[in-house]
Amino acid sequence: MDFKAPLVGRFNKCVVGLRDAPLVGKLVRKGITVVSYTGRKSGRTFTTPVGYQRKGDVVDIKVMMPDSKSWWRNFNGEGAPLTLELDGTQRTGHATSHRDDKGRVTVRVQL
Repeated sequence: MDFKAPLVGRFNKCVVGLRDAPLVGKLVRKGITVVSYTGRKSGRTFTTPVGYQRKGDVVDIKVMMPDSKSWWRNFNGEGAPLTLELDGTQRTGHATSHRDDKGRVTVRVQL
């Protein structure tokens, strides 16, 4: 039995809930956003919380433990559209994923 999926789902719900919490929400939103994208193979829409850093119109998402995750692979090669919530509004951009020589993965979104 795979216990990983239910645990990840519960963790993600908690993170998203913290973003909306009255006391800590503003702090949490400074480093965590929610991204939505369409799966390359399935055509389904997915939403997941991620940590991010923003500089102007560029948002970098560092993928933690990338080999155990697959969502970032939707942005390999030419990349694909992605929507994320910034400053309380939905922003759309073009995302591409990159793996460095140490195996770290960054998804870069050009808003």
